[in-house]
Order: sequence, then structure tokens, then C-alpha cells
Amino acid sequence: MRVSDMARQADTTGETVRHYTDIGLLKPRRDPGNGYRHYDLADLRLLRFALKARSLGFTLADILALAAASEQGETPCGQVRNLIEVRLAEVEARIEELQALSQRMRSAMNDWQGKPDCHLDDGRVCGLIDAVVGEDEAGR
Repeated sequence: MRVSDMARQADTTGETVRHYTDIGLLKPRRDPGNGYRHYDLADLRLLRFALKARSLGFTLADILALAAASEQGETPCGQVRNLIEVRLAEVEARIEELQALSQRMRSAMNDWQGKPDCHLDDGRVCGLIDAVVGEDEAGR
């Protein structure tokens, strides 16, 4: 299979196939006559695995490590369980950060209701943002 065939069969882009090849996840053989990359069924399986793993929050480094373990005859399922716990904790922490950001944004929007637009002659960019008490100022 060529890049476009792989992409179509895995429901992804040729750019993704090329990137995964460039980082060493996929290892197609090269046609010596024209230099085209030719992928086999094992590459397609690995590409589909990588896409599913990415959809679960695994990083490309995670995927490369899991694929390497599998190539060495290991069963990486234990690693998968451990990694997903780590990724889940990271996602939940990010959700908390985003919820705090959402609250700051809503608070700022409420504070800014009815405040006039004004031109500042003292070099500040926007008085609305300057009036917001940031986390670094709140602790002072």
C-alpha cells in the first residue's frame, strides 16, 4: 500500500501516515525504482492502533514505547493500564485548570458589563484587563 491507501484505510490523512513514518512508528519498505514507500498489513494494524491510542490520550512517545515492547514480544497491557491512569490524572487536572479559567473569564465579563471603552495615554494596552486581579497579584 502507498501512503494514500494507508490513510484511506485507516480513515486518517497522508500527513499523519508520513509523520508516523518519520518518527519511526511505521516502517515501510522503499521501492528502489521510484523511492515510494510501501506499507503492509502490519503497518496498517499499527497505524490503527496508534490512532485509537491517541484518541484515548496516549502520547506518541507512549505509543512508540508500547509498539517497541510489543515488537520485543512483551505484552504491554500492564503498561497501558498504568499509562492511562497517568493520562487520566493529567486530563482531570487540566479540566480543573480550565474550569478555573472559565470562572475567571465569567467574572471578568461580569465586571466589565457597562464599563466604558477608553483610550489610555499611559502606555497600557487595555484598562479592562489591567483592572483584573491576577493570581500573581492576589497572593501579594
